[in-house]
Amino acid sequence: MSDDPVTQVYDLRVVVERIEGESKCGLRPGDYFELRDSCRLTLPEGRHFCPFALAAVLPLLPAKQRELAEGDWMATDHRVACPDPDERLIMRIDRLEIKTIPTRDLT
Repeated sequence: MSDDPVTQVYDLRVVVERIEGESKCGLRPGDYFELRDSCRLTLPEGRHFCPFALAAVLPLLPAKQRELAEGDWMATDHRVACPDPDERLIMRIDRLEIKTIPTRDLT
C-alpha cells in the first residue's frame, strides 16, 4: 500500500446543447468533446470542435472536474456560450465518472 497522495477528478463531456443563431463553425447540437483522466481531451473520430467555443469553456473545466462546496455556483451552472454573438452556440458541461489519480500524475 502506498502513501502517495491521490486526487479525485471527474471526467467531463462538453456537449453542444443548442445553437440559437447560425452555426458558422460547422458544429451542430450533439457534437461534443471529452476531458478524461484530468488532461486528455478527445473528440469523436472525424469530428471537430471550434477553437473559439473551446476557448470559452476551457477555463471552467478544472473546477468542474473537482468536488465543489455546497452552494458553489459552479455546482449548478453547467452552460457556457460561445463568444460569437451571431452563432449563439450554447454548450453544456456534463460530469461523467469520477476517477482517483495519483496526484503526481496530474498536470
